[in-house]
Amino acid sequence: MKRLISALSALLIAIAATPAAAQLRVDINAGISKPMPIAVPAFTTPALATTVAGDTATLGRQVAEVVSNDLASSGLFKPINPSAFTTTVAYADVLAPRFPNWRTVAAQALVTGFVQVNGNGSITVGCYLYDVFSEQILAREGFSTQPAFWRRAAHKCADAVYSRLTGESGYFDSRIVYVSETGSQTKRIKRLAIMDQDGANHRFLTNGQNLVLTPRFSPSQQTIAYMSFAQNRPRVYIYNIGTGRQTLVGNLPNMSFAPRFSPDGQSLVFSMAQGGNTDIYRMSVNGGTPQRLTTAPGIDTGPSYSPDGSKIVFESDRGGTQQLYVMNADGSDQRRISFGGGRYATPVWSPRGDLIAFTRMGGGGFRIGVMRTDGSGERLLTDSWGDEGPTWSPNGRVVMFFRSQRGGRADLWSVDLTGVNERRIPTPLDGSDPAWSPLLP
Repeated sequence: MKRLISALSALLIAIAATPAAAQLRVDINAGISKPMPIAVPAFTTPALATTVAGDTATLGRQVAEVVSNDLASSGLFKPINPSAFTTTVAYADVLAPRFPNWRTVAAQALVTGFVQVNGNGSITVGCYLYDVFSEQILAREGFSTQPAFWRRAAHKCADAVYSRLTGESGYFDSRIVYVSETGSQTKRIKRLAIMDQDGANHRFLTNGQNLVLTPRFSPSQQTIAYMSFAQNRPRVYIYNIGTGRQTLVGNLPNMSFAPRFSPDGQSLVFSMAQGGNTDIYRMSVNGGTPQRLTTAPGIDTGPSYSPDGSKIVFESDRGGTQQLYVMNADGSDQRRISFGGGRYATPVWSPRGDLIAFTRMGGGGFRIGVMRTDGSGERLLTDSWGDEGPTWSPNGRVVMFFRSQRGGRADLWSVDLTGVNERRIPTPLDGSDPAWSPLLP
């Protein structure tokens, strides 16, 4: 058994619009095989100025690097190596690019912009997207922020470009919470950690004194629900990101675990073991009496709401093996949806509402797959030995998960819905149980 599923088993056992003429667009299905060449030169500055995060020329180079890396990571774009540029972008070129020079390096799209310091000490990052061949502006945005948060402005710029060229929302200005792991396999230390979706701005939230599992963001992104072994009692807690305060949910007498927020953030669904049976319950985030949603013999766990809050997908071994089931949010109309080979676990509903991601176990390995909400159209996205614990990007385009190696190491990875664009997400230590936030406000 791999980390997440074996751990739970062990617990149970114990931008502005473009003119209509501009038609430059990335095919999100075919773009992986032929990504769009795009130029992202260093952002310029109208006047060199110093900030606490560096001077505006340096920030301009760093913003362009983040934008370029974001777009490249999607697999839909191929940023052109800056060494090929024949053009140095001046401030005047932001509004009037020299398009013939960009056609020379075979760029189809151009992302350029500026960084300037405002009178109150904040900075503005201007972001412009052009169709190089039609010589039309496709999008323009301005992002004002404190200098320390320049990376968020860069991610927002990348989101604006992605959205305009693909027709779907971006996902770069978002965060990941996960379980950071270190130590031997027999004495593993697990801490909550949080970072930007590209691995930047990493920090630990807990000190590792207590084992933690399954962290999940609230819709507001200000709190995280998770399971902790504090005081040697596995129960659900809520962590406030702003204050660092950890609050026990409900002070329930029995083991509770695998929590997830409702779409409105007002309640939690989770599993609780009682009387030799494990069922799914719903309870207000403020506590109160939990409402029991399942009653079948066996283990019901891993609940995940549909985006509209009307249904819940979960895993259950009520039929003899772990399979996926869907029910109404009040627990009615429970029905099995997984009928492929092997066992199924860790289901999570796509933000788009059209797919459910899962871990499939069988044939000597764990793999990440997706299926429609009625169980049809099942597809495996990975083909490794130990992939599990999927979580969706805010736009439902990418799935992040963790991959266990035979030597014991675990890393975070992502793959898009084509199953082709797979990449490792950098973390300072081993990582498991990722959860992707919605887009930041």
